[in-house]
Amino acid sequence: MASAAEQMAQNMSWSAFGKATELRQRILFTIGLLIVYRLGTYIPVPGIDADALRNFVDQLSTGVGGILNMFTGGAIGRMGLFALGIMPYISASIIVQLMTAMVPQLEQLKKEGEQGRKKINQYTRYGTVFLATLQGYGLAAGLESGGLVTDPGWFFRISCVITLVGGTMFLMWLGEQITARGIGNGISLIIFVGIIAEVPAALAQFFAQGRSGALSPAVIIGVLVVVIATITFVVFMERALRKIHIQYPRRQVGMKVYDGGSSHLPVKVNPSGVIPAIFASSLLLLPTTLSTFSGNQTGPVMATILAYFGPGQPLYLLFFTAMIVFFAYFYTFNVSFKPDDVADNLKNQNGFIPGIRPGQRTAEYLEYVVNRVLVLGSGYLAAVCLLPEILRAQLAIPFYFGGTSVLIIVSVTMDTIQQVQSHMLAHQYEGLIEKSQLRGKKRGKRGTARR
Repeated sequence: MASAAEQMAQNMSWSAFGKATELRQRILFTIGLLIVYRLGTYIPVPGIDADALRNFVDQLSTGVGGILNMFTGGAIGRMGLFALGIMPYISASIIVQLMTAMVPQLEQLKKEGEQGRKKINQYTRYGTVFLATLQGYGLAAGLESGGLVTDPGWFFRISCVITLVGGTMFLMWLGEQITARGIGNGISLIIFVGIIAEVPAALAQFFAQGRSGALSPAVIIGVLVVVIATITFVVFMERALRKIHIQYPRRQVGMKVYDGGSSHLPVKVNPSGVIPAIFASSLLLLPTTLSTFSGNQTGPVMATILAYFGPGQPLYLLFFTAMIVFFAYFYTFNVSFKPDDVADNLKNQNGFIPGIRPGQRTAEYLEYVVNRVLVLGSGYLAAVCLLPEILRAQLAIPFYFGGTSVLIIVSVTMDTIQQVQSHMLAHQYEGLIEKSQLRGKKRGKRGTARR
């Protein structure tokens, strides 16, 4: 017999969606803000030579420029208002979270609840402004040295930095508003929409290479098969769970005795989602963004970094793998699944794992299980991000067919759909409660009338 939740899920339809007014408003709000983001990518920074910039970006489309274009939704190729994208905010979040785990004062702030969280968010915004200012000035100086500016000078540099930093902060605000008042994770959705918006152009470029003879039909079919197989594998792994059996003892509340029951604690194979791939890509883009537009004026240190950490290079792949594994563990144990908190919640609910003592022993067991599960989860993330990446570098196909972009698209889509389903189920539960209350009132009135 199907459970109540399963029956409600089967009854979800377009008519039920039409009645969910709050969900519809959240979706429309999210779409509206994402449209604002896309419009901002087409507003140019003042003082840019558009033709020279277009030619320069075309030359870099298969290298670092392709990565930057993917994560900024094509804004950096047009030097739009959101040319820096959301990456400074992500980099600042990484730094603050790392410092929170190492600095006792910040760790104490984290334990203070809502006030501490607001203070940490404030530090993250300060870090975002600092990193965006550095990257904005680096881009402005690089554009000048690369001959991509109509009127170089300090006026251009200052205006460019103010415009880019303002664009990044506005984009950060958009992401926070989507998370709070819309549907889905705002930061992930902004990156997702940026990738999706550029996919048609990437497909046209890919098939144009086939028509020109640069790629054989076998290679085109093979790449499409690899992309479809990657999507299928990502969907399978994102739904994979490790279930931990939970037992609840028999208890007495007043004069009533409740029988004990059992349940399970689901632990996802990849509890951190797409965050490790985004964090790792953000760290790789941090030095290269500062030097991409400087052309031949790049210093020897930055030239070496670009040479060894370019897409497809061995050091790039090694560093990318190490960062994905590190952030998979770090984000899981610090954000998405904290064994101590889960053990305390089970203890407060009188739940326990059979054979494991509640409290510290349960936390140690959960940490042991999650560590083992993450070996598979981090390996899956690294494989999905690297294997298509190697094929892409060898065949010089658009970056949008890489593993990172496929992982972001699939993971964000699944997460958003799950949130929509959760809102639909909550709306149906509210409808059932209201109906039961109305029936109770009607029965009460009838009983009173009979008396």
